[in-house]
Amino acid sequence: MNLTFALEIIGATFSGSLKFSFRYLKRGAFGLAYILLLSSLSGCLGTQYLRQDQKMLDKQIIEAPKNFNKSNLADLPVQKPNKKFLWLNINLLVWMYHVGEKRYVNHSKKKFIDKRAKVEVYYDQQISQTTDQRKINRLQFKKRKKTDALTKKIENGNLFMQWGEPLAVFDSVKLTQSVEKMNNYLFINGYFRGKVAASFSEKNRKVTIRYLANPDRPYFIDTILYSIPDARVASIVQESTSLVAEGDQFSQDKLTKERERIDYLLKDNGYFAFSRQYIDFQVDTASRKDHQILLRMEILNPPRTNQHRQYHVDSVSITTDVGRKFTSRLKRTAEPYENITFNYFFPEYNKKIIAQRVFIKRDSLYSRTRTINTQRQLANLDIFKFVNVNYDTSALRGKMVANLFMSALDKYSWSNEAGVTVTQGFPGPYISTSLKKRNLFGGLEILELSGRFGFEGVASATEIGNFYQSTEASANAAITFPQFLFPFSKAASFRYAKYNPRTRLSAGYTYTDRPEYQRRITTVAATFSWDINQRFQFTFSPTNLSIIRSTVNSSFDSLLNRLQNEGNNLKNAFNPAFVGSMIFSFTWNNNYGSSQKSSTLLRTTLESGGTILNLFTPQFIIDQGLQPFQYLRFNVDFRKNVIINKKTSFAWRINTGVGYAYSTNRVLPYEKNFFAGGSNSVRAWRPRRLGAGSEPPQLSENPASNGYFDYRFEKPGDLLIEGSMEWRQKLIGFINYALFIDAGNVWSLRTTSKPESQFNWSNFYEEFAVGTGFGIRFDFSFLILRLDVGIKAWDPARPSGQRWVLNRAAFGGPYGLDREPVIYNIGIGYPF
Repeated sequence: MNLTFALEIIGATFSGSLKFSFRYLKRGAFGLAYILLLSSLSGCLGTQYLRQDQKMLDKQIIEAPKNFNKSNLADLPVQKPNKKFLWLNINLLVWMYHVGEKRYVNHSKKKFIDKRAKVEVYYDQQISQTTDQRKINRLQFKKRKKTDALTKKIENGNLFMQWGEPLAVFDSVKLTQSVEKMNNYLFINGYFRGKVAASFSEKNRKVTIRYLANPDRPYFIDTILYSIPDARVASIVQESTSLVAEGDQFSQDKLTKERERIDYLLKDNGYFAFSRQYIDFQVDTASRKDHQILLRMEILNPPRTNQHRQYHVDSVSITTDVGRKFTSRLKRTAEPYENITFNYFFPEYNKKIIAQRVFIKRDSLYSRTRTINTQRQLANLDIFKFVNVNYDTSALRGKMVANLFMSALDKYSWSNEAGVTVTQGFPGPYISTSLKKRNLFGGLEILELSGRFGFEGVASATEIGNFYQSTEASANAAITFPQFLFPFSKAASFRYAKYNPRTRLSAGYTYTDRPEYQRRITTVAATFSWDINQRFQFTFSPTNLSIIRSTVNSSFDSLLNRLQNEGNNLKNAFNPAFVGSMIFSFTWNNNYGSSQKSSTLLRTTLESGGTILNLFTPQFIIDQGLQPFQYLRFNVDFRKNVIINKKTSFAWRINTGVGYAYSTNRVLPYEKNFFAGGSNSVRAWRPRRLGAGSEPPQLSENPASNGYFDYRFEKPGDLLIEGSMEWRQKLIGFINYALFIDAGNVWSLRTTSKPESQFNWSNFYEEFAVGTGFGIRFDFSFLILRLDVGIKAWDPARPSGQRWVLNRAAFGGPYGLDREPVIYNIGIGYPF
């Protein structure tokens, strides 16, 4: 009995010791791994690359009063500390640079220098052996091109050097330059008495610089006086709205913009020879007290004259075939039309269309804006290689001749393309060809014929976890007319030409072959488009007709019938259908896509389907057994990208849409439904699988492989609301990273057998799906390859009280009921 008791005690003690040992062994393993990581990164300490007399710039701190925005001073220091790896005091980019530099200096640099010398010797010999000037020019161009490429490699180094950073060695001269830049910033922004002082401290060969900014009180403009001896110039300037006003804080940048504004203003009023050098601002602080300024603006007259000369256009001449070579006997014909003289060898182009887009008028004042708009509108025709405008002022005093010179593009152009598309997050190869014929009927029309064949990776409409190879072939034809094909009067046609009007007639045929079905779509459309100020684009399609025919296999048809009985109208996508619609869209693009400054995009689309069916039903729809659709559809997409600094931006988006069907079948065409989920939507859900509302999908039959839900079926909706926020930042070289949050869902507006899918004002906000995640973007300049990892945070399809699922994220299986698989998305370009 005692022996048994002793064995039990020994066994319990052994078991407890074993658990204790494993727990501490696990902690010790993590500690050892951490120590090994730090040891491996010890080579990334920047100080080890310092020479004996050098110190590393480690930190820069700017201190200023609370009421002063010191962030404007942050970019001014001439020297910047090196970036650090995460929160550790490790300079990974410095290590990369020096590893690359060591290899480059020892192996590659001399090779490029020797190669450049050989290239120079080779081309110098070739040039010395010929007297043909054209050949000499060609050889010199090739020499310069090749030597410049080699010089770039010599200066920029290898890939590690380009991705990394050279060590920031503290330089007292650069510290002085930084202080001077900061003091200059204070002065040109009205802090005339402001000063910046700098001090630095050293510890372990690392230098910390501390800038102390004392801006003092800023100066404000109290009075503005004008001194403009030319009365006409004075009248134009003083009647315009100035950027500088009394009561403004002094800003040198604002004065520079005001000088530029006046320059453009006068050049739009005939002052062709005016220069902003004639504009002078004088700042007087002595005659005012309490940090006030008397600002004098003076517009000087040209030397030896008492006024600026105003120019009128005496005549307009256009040469449409610059660069064409014919026999010396052939002379250009000069033909007048609408106060414009056209010069050409052969009358190839419609003079009316060209004249509509020339805004330089005879007897009008010279205008810089009208000159630029003329060049832009003629270039928009896609007929001419270049459009140059030259003004000859030598003929008469105050008169000028406007000469427009245009060189034509090739009449025929043929392009072939092969590549990879990413559809719903899956890649697929394709080839395409396109033929373009310019000036088809002599009215500057463009005919485009194109064909495309590809294998696209698309998510299965009824399966989860895999995708299908979809074979798609298409052929399209389109004619673009550089005017509205509408019986406007001649005066109206000239008036509307400044909006770059276009009419496009198109027809196309698309064939899609997937394992479940084959699909054939024939489309005919007519579209009017026009622009305003380059930022506002409008399109209106009075006719957009599609005939859709599909063939499905028997097993897929049975599945569609079962889904329809459950309230899923996927079957409607495969019925023979006629979709006719009118579409109007408006786009406001305020520099969206630019990486240099903040930008905004607003796109709206209003579509009325089956409008003609309100009046009558064409007989062929009945004869062909086509299902007609009548509906209204509206979509708004707003995007904003805010530039934080050169390497960081914050982008956000709101996308919403609603559709209403009023035909007898009371459903939208399947292609006109709204969907959520995917690489350009809520990225934590698979493409088109989110929703509708809080309706739960079927439970997965294999949770260990697929997770809690069965996402085989697409989830169409009548209403879409979604939004995204994304923090984008440069990581290294051409690699950027992003952190994002997506939210959204789709809902049904019709009464269905599943009330969870219906939109309800009282609780719709509880049904927003929320996902978060991170991504890597490879910016190859010609395209951006995007890899995003979407993680569910709030899943409205789960039962109430179990919808927070962020803590259940799993990056790999097995999953089970309590582990949510993350979604890996592949995309081309930004998600928005």
